[in-house]
Amino acid sequence: MTTPRSCGFTLIEVMVALAITAIALAAGVQASNALTRNAQRQSDVLLARLCAENALVQARLAPQMPPVGDSTQVCEQANTRFDLTVSTLQTLNPNFRRVDVQVRDAAQWPVLRLSTVVGRY
Repeated sequence: MTTPRSCGFTLIEVMVALAITAIALAAGVQASNALTRNAQRQSDVLLARLCAENALVQARLAPQMPPVGDSTQVCEQANTRFDLTVSTLQTLNPNFRRVDVQVRDAAQWPVLRLSTVVGRY
């Protein structure tokens, strides 16, 4: 015969079980947030790459070599605004110029940087 005292859980056992469950749920929420941030970052990098590659192709297809110096452009992809800084540098060979494109998001955080060499035809 069991006594009423041996049935059920004590308050401490229930509190420990709740604490373990809360810790596991908090870890799950943090992992979910990390996955969401990573997906957004991948989307931003993809859109920034499109902007940067467009700027580099524009420099390559121009009838004249781009002038040495910096210029800024705004690029919008999928309703996301990016600021581009296009830097053109001389190389040791005067028939070539190096073109760097730095892409920043709306908060001015760097997202991507691409470079190419443009030659004289």
